[in-house]
Amino acid sequence: MSALLTLRNLSYSTPDGRELFQGLNLSLGRERYGLIGRNGVGKSTLMTLMAGALGPKTGAVLRHGSLRQLRQSVQVASGEMVADALGVSEALARLALVSAGRGGIEAMQDADWTLEARLSEAMARMDLAGIGLDRPLATLSGGQRTRLALAAILVDPPDLILLDEPTNNLDRDGRVAVARFLGEWRGGAVVVSHDRELLRHMDRMVELTSLGVTTYGGNWDLYAERKANELAAAERDLAVAERDAGEAARKAQVAAERQARKDGAGKRSRAKAGQSKLLLDARQDRAEKTLGRGNRLADRQRAAAAGALQTARAKMETVRTLAFSVGAVRLPAGKTVLAFDQVTGGPVPGRAIIHDLSFAIVGPERVAVTGPNGSGKSTLLRLATGALQPFAGSVVQARRSVMLDQQMSLLDPDRSILDNFRRLNPGCNDNACRAALARFLFRADAALRRVGELSGGEILRVGLACTLGGGDPPDLLILDEPTNHLDIASITAVEAALGGFDGALLVVSHDEDFLSAIGVTRRIVLSQASAG
Repeated sequence: MSALLTLRNLSYSTPDGRELFQGLNLSLGRERYGLIGRNGVGKSTLMTLMAGALGPKTGAVLRHGSLRQLRQSVQVASGEMVADALGVSEALARLALVSAGRGGIEAMQDADWTLEARLSEAMARMDLAGIGLDRPLATLSGGQRTRLALAAILVDPPDLILLDEPTNNLDRDGRVAVARFLGEWRGGAVVVSHDRELLRHMDRMVELTSLGVTTYGGNWDLYAERKANELAAAERDLAVAERDAGEAARKAQVAAERQARKDGAGKRSRAKAGQSKLLLDARQDRAEKTLGRGNRLADRQRAAAAGALQTARAKMETVRTLAFSVGAVRLPAGKTVLAFDQVTGGPVPGRAIIHDLSFAIVGPERVAVTGPNGSGKSTLLRLATGALQPFAGSVVQARRSVMLDQQMSLLDPDRSILDNFRRLNPGCNDNACRAALARFLFRADAALRRVGELSGGEILRVGLACTLGGGDPPDLLILDEPTNHLDIASITAVEAALGGFDGALLVVSHDEDFLSAIGVTRRIVLSQASAG
């Protein structure tokens, strides 16, 4: 298989001098590659280098075919139309001129006579057939704009496409559309994503770490199985290395003690009369040589064992997953923690988004709120916490509930992790605060870091520590899209922590793997029609 893109001895440092890559080598062909790694390791920077928008410090990026990067519009320019987002405005204008009998021979020669048919097919494949090319782009939802960007790729398919977090902030329908697009794509593709469902459409996984890149054949599930085997092997190697290091130290100690006893015996023998000085000196010389050989052998054994132990520990660092624990709630099975009775409400007076909604969460149930963007999921959560009052109906709230929203607004970004914990858990003394934060992997000076300087995964970990690590964890924990912007290692750590939480959960998420992992047993499904 011929390469479409080659990284040759690639190195890159950030403007402040932090080295991201050193001597990367990678060859990408006509396959779909999932590019994964912890946040901050440089995945997006690597994609930018691949696209040519950045130049490497050393090495080269060799492109052997056409390449296109998915356009993800965060802001829409005033007056921008669907045709502009598709990149076909000029070509369509040229066709219109020629069709009207204007533009001359040059315009006729440059006209793309198959463009309209390709546009129609691309829009239909991305479920956008009913959207006019002259429609203002600002009137489309975020999911529609993402699908439009994929349609633009289909109009004139390149050899290789680069997609950076294409399903972030998309609802279920948007995620399905992106997955279907990649499932049908037959060119080369590099996809940065933490969406495990999407990564199941990959042909290979490329893991980026501080040590470089490693390519694994197969999709996410095969990669996860391989990593689990690597972790088990690394744990075995570490146990053997620790045992061998301890054994080497013990043997060295035993040998030293044995030699010390011999030395003592020799000195006592030398003190006896009747032995020549020449014989005694010869015996002492042999003893010293034997001791030297024994010490050198012990030193080599200890050094070998220490080296093996260091290697085993370094290997563990590359495959070990995050893990932290939460406190017990012991919520009774029959206790109602949240109840909606014919609730109607919304953030703007007189404009209801939720209509006549009734449900109850009893005991340590795990309930997901699902539905397309704009259907009222965040409004439901605000009604559940009392941040919004219903226009009609009633809400019975838990004795104590805590909501972790996407902005983690319960935390003060200008204060340290420890200060935030103390503020939210005033009944905990310093030792209890430190112990609770240590359970969430904020040990010693790590607890003194300012929240505003943390990564998304770390901020969520602080939020969980502050709400679940104190002496009075909530009966009901409410989470609004908790996996957005997290890397997979952080997501799996949160899944493990929530698996140990015995209170009730109410979760908004489009991540089906996450909902399955935390044991969701029931769903409240909102439709676009509920917005009224």
